[in-house]
Amino acid sequence: MRFPGKRKTKHYFPVSEGGRVSFDMDFDRKENIYVVGIDQLLVDIEVEVSDEFLISHGLQKGESSVLDDDKVEKIYQELKSSGKIIGEYAGGCIGNTLHNYSILSDDKSVALGTICENIHVGDYAFKYICSTSSKVDFSYLQPKQGKMARAMCFLTPDKERTFGIGKGIMNELDSEFIPTAVIAGASSLIVSTYLLRDEKSPIFAATMKAIQTAKENSVPVIFSLGTSSLVSEKRDFFLSIIKDYVSVLAMNELEASALFEEEDHLLAGQKALDYVDMALLTVGKKGLYICAHVDKSYARETKDMIHTKSIAGYNEFEYSRAMLKSQCEEPMKIYTHINPYMGGPGEIKNTNGAGDAALAAVLHDISANNYHKQVVPNSPKHKNNFLTYSSIHQICKYANRVSFEVLRQNSPRLYQGLPLKEKSLEESYWER
Repeated sequence: MRFPGKRKTKHYFPVSEGGRVSFDMDFDRKENIYVVGIDQLLVDIEVEVSDEFLISHGLQKGESSVLDDDKVEKIYQELKSSGKIIGEYAGGCIGNTLHNYSILSDDKSVALGTICENIHVGDYAFKYICSTSSKVDFSYLQPKQGKMARAMCFLTPDKERTFGIGKGIMNELDSEFIPTAVIAGASSLIVSTYLLRDEKSPIFAATMKAIQTAKENSVPVIFSLGTSSLVSEKRDFFLSIIKDYVSVLAMNELEASALFEEEDHLLAGQKALDYVDMALLTVGKKGLYICAHVDKSYARETKDMIHTKSIAGYNEFEYSRAMLKSQCEEPMKIYTHINPYMGGPGEIKNTNGAGDAALAAVLHDISANNYHKQVVPNSPKHKNNFLTYSSIHQICKYANRVSFEVLRQNSPRLYQGLPLKEKSLEESYWER
């Protein structure tokens, strides 16, 4: 497990505290820390189109629609012949998150889903595996006859993204391919609303089995909201799922507005905390927010300037680490916000994957906390059952910086050869 950022040695080994670390502790041993994600495995195909193109094919701008596989193939061939295809990448919001997590942590994640039974060199399934970090474990995937799913990402001149999904076999995950023991031992389970779109599909039942297993074994469930139209369509259902099972909620401003019927970002985050322990809210050019709970006795005041928006002094306790609300005797709601790193890239070709990258950073910090708890159980950092290793202020900086790396490249995933040891990408995450 690579820790999220450069840390001072004294943070781990304070000589003033005897007995904190055993002399026979082996810090090179491999602890069994990993995350599990369920996804509709698919390939992202990015293309440049006009608004008129979307209208002509009945696509609602800015939304995600499920299309017939034959229609997707027809559109694909049309755009390929006209040279409009920008690139083809391994995709899926949970798949992106798992890949990015494994790149950041240099550690294991487990992918659940369906993949083509027969894989050939050069086909979509082959490209998907080759384009994903080797730290992502595919050994629990369910092999199925059929085509790999494709997501056509239509980019209009205003950089707005519209998706057309060809389902293929992506919804065919059966419940018996949910490894309950693997989920029970995970640091967290990541799912999305897309998995629960169709209650008649096999993947719906498989996902419900997974989140129930996670709850029974006190494994935090991380829930990523899909497109806002889907959230609006099944709002009451998703709210009940979130209330009953979810610990961390990840969303953008449109999805938050659709779910909580609140336009103000901070107030939407505040409402989210009535349902979950922690929320990540990305707001595009306005940066991102992290909202969480902490017990009053563990709240730490910020050393930065206190800001007021719709909530007065909202960031007063942003130096606090997030906790499960159920572990708080006097729970407090805490908030932090950050503007885009360096104002954002000079040119943003595509925002696809930026939110997934931010979520991967949050997952990394949660897993780092579990790892540190196993390796140094007597550390003062674990006097209480914290959810995160770092303060929400630091995680916000980390998530923001990782998002920047995705935004400045034309790919929804971090490059596997990312130079994480360079100061610009590691030491700048954290200042302690």
